[in-house]
Amino acid sequence: MNDNTASRPITIVAIGAGNRTNKYLEYAVRYPERLQLVGVVELNDIRRHAVAEKFGLKAEQCFTDYDLFFEHPIPADAILIGTPENRHFDPCMKAIEAGYHVLLEKPIAQTLPECCRIAEAARRKGVIVGVCHVLRYHPYFIKIKELVDSGELGEIISISHLTAVGLDRSTHGFVRGMWRREELSNPMLISKSCHDIDFLLWLTKSRCRRLSSFGSLRWFRRENAPQGSTARCIDCPLEPQCPYSAVDLYDVRRDWISNFDVPAGSTLDEVIQRELREGDYGRCVFHCDNNVVDHQIVSMEMENEVTISFSMDAFTLGDQRETHIRLTHGEIDGDERTLRVQTFRGRKERVYDFSDILGTPFHAGADLNLIEDFVDILTHPDRQLRTTIDHSVESHRICFEAERSRLTGETITLDRGPILQKK
Repeated sequence: MNDNTASRPITIVAIGAGNRTNKYLEYAVRYPERLQLVGVVELNDIRRHAVAEKFGLKAEQCFTDYDLFFEHPIPADAILIGTPENRHFDPCMKAIEAGYHVLLEKPIAQTLPECCRIAEAARRKGVIVGVCHVLRYHPYFIKIKELVDSGELGEIISISHLTAVGLDRSTHGFVRGMWRREELSNPMLISKSCHDIDFLLWLTKSRCRRLSSFGSLRWFRRENAPQGSTARCIDCPLEPQCPYSAVDLYDVRRDWISNFDVPAGSTLDEVIQRELREGDYGRCVFHCDNNVVDHQIVSMEMENEVTISFSMDAFTLGDQRETHIRLTHGEIDGDERTLRVQTFRGRKERVYDFSDILGTPFHAGADLNLIEDFVDILTHPDRQLRTTIDHSVESHRICFEAERSRLTGETITLDRGPILQKK
């Protein structure tokens, strides 16, 4: 990073140009005086060309492969990595070794040793690596943090936290889609819920002492396929009654289709029909090659004696997080729509209403707040990210250990491990 960043835009190169990258790059669209995209690396021609056109990039600023980019690097302050999860570690390490700061879409990598190596390399090279834990930047979750830190309700005794993945999100991403297999991405707890574990650590300011976890791929398996079902929903005689129908999800309700690439000369309708007949997203949920869990619970005992119950479930129409915090002088209860605070003495109650931002773009502005924080840090190096790489490694460690507990049936005692910076 150059010394004059305070007087010019931070420059960034995007490696991966999918949904999350485009959400984050909206900040550069709105605030070009603060952030400027100077390069893109993307194998998919449609996505690469779309980003190049949107930001006015020249041919020499566009690459199909990140190895080619690092062989002929573009001067920039930072790299934004939004590649598939099994392609996080390698480009991140290459970016660090080349001296770039890095903003890395979660999760960090596919193993705990890889996560630790990224953190160690960042410290050695003196660069910043931020992980995109957007809950820390979301108005609703920030309010929970403020209420806890205010001390008005005393100290935390226990937390119950639920992530309702939602049936549509689950069948789209974790049964038919790119997060369906651990080797292609990660165990579902890490892919979907490292956000949640990070949030819980943020609240408690404590390490996890012991944990146990249970869960399985209970339902979306071949042996549970209804008699008479077929490999594709579009051909299935049971489709009109099936709650998991791809035809209903994509063609009728038109949900979860924003990431379907539409080649030049084609229409979205044609792409949907092609996907239903030939693509991964047209498959019966009972006839896919998925292996990640569809429900999981984690029980945690923290070093400060707080107990946490965390649950992740796909079998719900909801698509929200629900949190109940019990403290020594009151309790906090919320579902992302409303947040209720009650005191024990006087039985006073107040409610915060977040319904006006529920479902609004960019995670209610959290995506853009995260990018702004990253830009601020690069502009003012004396500041610290709201979520550091050490925070992120610690939350990932809990996820990996929870998966070990799920597979072995053991209660895991955690050693001191990575340093957790309290903030």
